[in-house]
Amino acid sequence: MTLTFTLDPAVDPTLRDGILALWADVSNAGGAVGFVPPVTPEEIRPALLRQMLTMEEGRTRLLVGHDEDGRVAATAFLTFNTDDLQAHWIWLYTVMVHPGHQGKGYGRALMEAVERAARTAEGFERVEAIRLSCRGGLGLEDFYARAGYKEVGRVPGAVRVAPGDDRDDIMMLLTLG
Repeated sequence: MTLTFTLDPAVDPTLRDGILALWADVSNAGGAVGFVPPVTPEEIRPALLRQMLTMEEGRTRLLVGHDEDGRVAATAFLTFNTDDLQAHWIWLYTVMVHPGHQGKGYGRALMEAVERAARTAEGFERVEAIRLSCRGGLGLEDFYARAGYKEVGRVPGAVRVAPGDDRDDIMMLLTLG
């Protein structure tokens, strides 16, 4: 079983609701995607709407992976820099694989699809690198390192998950050259 990836899919209510459900499921399973459990799709909706606004403005591209049943199983948002001095690299946000699909290689497949899009898709001609940040304490930096990303910075205690539970904000970079 594999995922089918689509860059810039038409966002209709089914896709929107699928992303919201995925985001809630990942968050509630302890995923580091901007929320602390418990969280509902309705609580996540404003964050998705902000992402969708940047998509409408042409600043963000959505990559979606559907499973064999057609459900949203993975996502990533690729965001261009608005500063011309940083236009040669993009941000990668909200990298998610549904908890029910973890351990199947879908995370690796998602990262390969992100890299492929950044290297070959129309509109990415100036892109030379992909940058992301991840929350420390979960081993995410090891996952991204296996996908070719290098740690380029770390801010100790920058992410407060709960009172007394501060995590490092780890910056990772994949050079496409």
